[in-house]
Amino acid sequence: MRSAVNDLLGAYDKLIMDPVHGGIPLYRHEIQVIDHPLFQRLRNICQNDILSLVFPGATHSRFLHSIGVMHVGGRMFRAMIDAYLRERQLSKQVDLSLSQLDAIDYLAKTIRLACLLHDSGHSSFSHQFTQARKIHDLMSRPDRFEDLWEDVNYRAFYTEQPVELEHEHYSVRVAYDVLESIDLAAAGLHAEDILGIMETTNVTPSESFCRHAHTFWGFIAGPDAESGALNEASIPGLVMDLLSSVVSGEIDADRADYMLRDGFHSSVTIGGFNLDHLLSNLRFGWDVEQPWLGLAITQKGLGALEDFVYSRHQMYRKVYAHKTALGFDWLLREAINEVLDDPESFEWVDTCLSNMQNFAELTDNFFWEAFRKVARKRPKSYSKCIVDRIKLDHLDTREDLSESAIDEHSVFLAEQLHLDGNDVVTCSMHARFSNIQDNFNGIKVLVRDPIRRSRSLRKITDVSAFFSKFGDGTITHFYRRPALLRSP
Repeated sequence: MRSAVNDLLGAYDKLIMDPVHGGIPLYRHEIQVIDHPLFQRLRNICQNDILSLVFPGATHSRFLHSIGVMHVGGRMFRAMIDAYLRERQLSKQVDLSLSQLDAIDYLAKTIRLACLLHDSGHSSFSHQFTQARKIHDLMSRPDRFEDLWEDVNYRAFYTEQPVELEHEHYSVRVAYDVLESIDLAAAGLHAEDILGIMETTNVTPSESFCRHAHTFWGFIAGPDAESGALNEASIPGLVMDLLSSVVSGEIDADRADYMLRDGFHSSVTIGGFNLDHLLSNLRFGWDVEQPWLGLAITQKGLGALEDFVYSRHQMYRKVYAHKTALGFDWLLREAINEVLDDPESFEWVDTCLSNMQNFAELTDNFFWEAFRKVARKRPKSYSKCIVDRIKLDHLDTREDLSESAIDEHSVFLAEQLHLDGNDVVTCSMHARFSNIQDNFNGIKVLVRDPIRRSRSLRKITDVSAFFSKFGDGTITHFYRRPALLRSP
């Protein structure tokens, strides 16, 4: 048996001081992951592309965000374990066996590593990188996936090749290399289990995971462990889905960290919510008939969940979709396309996207230097706008327009303002909130029966009308090009 008891009691090998969460403890194997060059590259990738051109404090990196997500993910899992033990002890004493301690420790450490590596595949400028037209074309090149996994049997993680690569596929590829290079066996962990709860993968869990999953399930579910449809279900699969929802779900460690972190560094208060209160009301939930195993929240914790959802909605509207910020995102994508007009730069980025050794060099710094080079040669360029912070002139903002309606409004603005049609540009941001409503199965509410004093699982919208207010939305800003970019 590994040092599960010591680890669960809070033993750690190093402490990182974080401006958002305070002290974040690290285990030895996590330090090895963080010290790897493919993870260290995240120091040079901004969390919010070039949002700092609008909110000057938003210069924080994917590096610290990833460590923060690891910390929150571990806290989420342990908070649910703590709550379960407290509630069980109200009626009878609960003694944990060594196998149960070992199972809890294994799952907690697996979650932490998956959270730590979840964004390791982000390239320069995070999400804006893959939205640039020429980068999108590069990542869609046939055989790109095969080149990326050259000499490695990827079929243990993917049953078929993805049609189009996203940063999540690169995160899995980076995580594979990182985990292969560290002494994971000394921590008693298995790489396939960590990769299995990351996005885009389809993994057969290790024998260790299956054993711990059955121990964990029997410990948590008690009499329900062998009843109903759950008796014939794949318990390791259900437990893996539960862990995946902590890493990447509607209420996950990723969103919890980036809302607090982005709000803090942007110096706005709208991204704030009470993380401690939210975590203290999270529970394990299961339905023996479906079968379903996932996150649940107590009825008294709905207020904390409402704050979480509202904060995300406000960050989307007031920060991420800020009119000046989206204008700079548009200029950034065009500047990246400009850089790739140079055959040498195009070939180098192409190589980086297929080779993990070179991928480590694909950071914001590469493009900033390239922007300066283009700006020196071409004073009338998108790169010049980025380097000298030359903004798009904002004309109008509309919500939830169709593509045809956006085109019609662009023509209308050009006619009314006597502009060349090509000088009116648009930039849209889409936010998905529909999963919070009736079709959202990632989290349910534990409702207590006042007579029987028992609890039952209910849909969120059956308990609170608050969440029905949110749906998918699109904000579109209309701009006039800067003078140096306008038609003659």
